[in-house]
Amino acid sequence: MGDGAKLSVIAEKLSLKNYTPKLNLEEHEVTIADVNRPALQLMGFFDHFEAGRIQLIGMVEWSYLESEQSKEERLASFDKLLSYGIPCMIFCRGFVPDKRILKIANERNIPILGTERGTSEFMAELIHLLNYELAPMISIHGVLVDVYGEGLLITGESGIGKSEAALELIRRGHRLVADDVVEIRKTSQITLMGSSPSITRHLIELRGIGIIDVKSLYGVECVKENQKIDFVIKLEDWKKEAEYDRLGLQDETMEILGINVTCHSLPIRPGRNLAVICETAAVNHRQKKMGYNAAEELYRRVQDNIAKGENQ
Repeated sequence: MGDGAKLSVIAEKLSLKNYTPKLNLEEHEVTIADVNRPALQLMGFFDHFEAGRIQLIGMVEWSYLESEQSKEERLASFDKLLSYGIPCMIFCRGFVPDKRILKIANERNIPILGTERGTSEFMAELIHLLNYELAPMISIHGVLVDVYGEGLLITGESGIGKSEAALELIRRGHRLVADDVVEIRKTSQITLMGSSPSITRHLIELRGIGIIDVKSLYGVECVKENQKIDFVIKLEDWKKEAEYDRLGLQDETMEILGINVTCHSLPIRPGRNLAVICETAAVNHRQKKMGYNAAEELYRRVQDNIAKGENQ
């Protein structure tokens, strides 16, 4: 993972206008997931100012500049603000910066961007995007599929059948997020979001056939950009001497970026329909989240049966 989020990515995803096109946004990064509205700074108060944040100019800031400051005072305010080496400045509500401000920004290599959207709404989406882009990230060899709204991460050794299982799930109406390499971001203390590297997005590799484009073959409804990871199925070769969990009273977990995710070890042998098992596991996982556990229900029935026998 790099030190920050590229400004070019942020500008593209939020459809921002670049008022300083001479500056290459690829060369600029943001390293802090919070933003600042520099009302106090425009009045000259810079104590505790966090220069690493994106600066937003909204209705309040624009109204103050227009009504309370002369053109020269306004230029001086921006001159001082831009002297702190901020990552960029974004003008909301379609406000257009003065050409002299743009000249200073170009000289100091600070991009000035713009949007037509309201400040509060835009700020919320910007912070959400920054939290996602700056989240701790690792890459895992596996497949990520959205099954009935549950994020299923399928792992296992190369060639064991992960992509084939994903393809069958896609044919049954579920959605592919990533094949082969899954980029996982820790967007909060309890949330893992998975996505595909841009170079392999919507593609699946099938041994003996090659690369197939899921989006082109099956339609846009069969792919998804990112998905919260809810549980993991680990595919492994069937071993006759191994003991496998048959009740599921205690869930195994897999640690990813410090978060424990429910994990099921699934032995592979001829005749097992992986897609149906994955669908059932997804529904069962959702049912557990809603408070019902079939294994615990079986245990309760057995205990009730034993109690009835002892009372007779």
